[in-house]
Amino acid sequence: MLNADMSIAAVAYSSTIGWQSSPSSTVSRKRFHLVGEAESGQVTSLVQYDPGASFPAHPHPGGEEILVLSGVFSDQTGDWPTGSYLLNPEGFTHAPYSKAGCRLLVKLRQYTGAKTIRLSLDSLEATESEGIDCRLLHSNTHEKTVVTKLEAGQAMGRTFEGGCEGFVLAGNVNVNGTVLRQHDWFRFPDGDSVRLLSHGCSVYLKFGAVSRLLSHP
Repeated sequence: MLNADMSIAAVAYSSTIGWQSSPSSTVSRKRFHLVGEAESGQVTSLVQYDPGASFPAHPHPGGEEILVLSGVFSDQTGDWPTGSYLLNPEGFTHAPYSKAGCRLLVKLRQYTGAKTIRLSLDSLEATESEGIDCRLLHSNTHEKTVVTKLEAGQAMGRTFEGGCEGFVLAGNVNVNGTVLRQHDWFRFPDGDSVRLLSHGCSVYLKFGAVSRLLSHP
């Protein structure tokens, strides 16, 4: 278990976490959140594919969410460069690899339900919403996922029903008084007020999903 209690806030500083091995010797990871068994639990991780890394074909019970942070990630459906956002539903099977290496944000067993679909898009194609540079990645009746770019000094904040989760893609941001840097991760429970003050940053944000995750006090 790691940051497994969804009723309390959590922060993970990527630079203080060592790379851990995975079932493939050419793929390593830094876990931010894990509920359940190490290789079959609900998990959020920073994942590193070495050049030439690969996994044999495997399914994803509970679905899979991928954001390509750098390099090119590949599977039998195509090559996915930096900025690619992928949602693979339950029942989807692939054999992922990377010719030159890549780094990913990966969430496993957090995309469930009978109506889930396979989705791929470019997260770098931003649009403006309420004066904020924001790219909608995915939305349903329960949750919303975006990539937001904030200029230095720009702020945003509110109380999010269902909680809020974030991952710093680039730059620095002050989140409720704590300065987070590239590849740091944070999570706030249902009902918490969250305020971001940018030092110049791009942030992945997911609203409404925290209260629906498995929790272990």
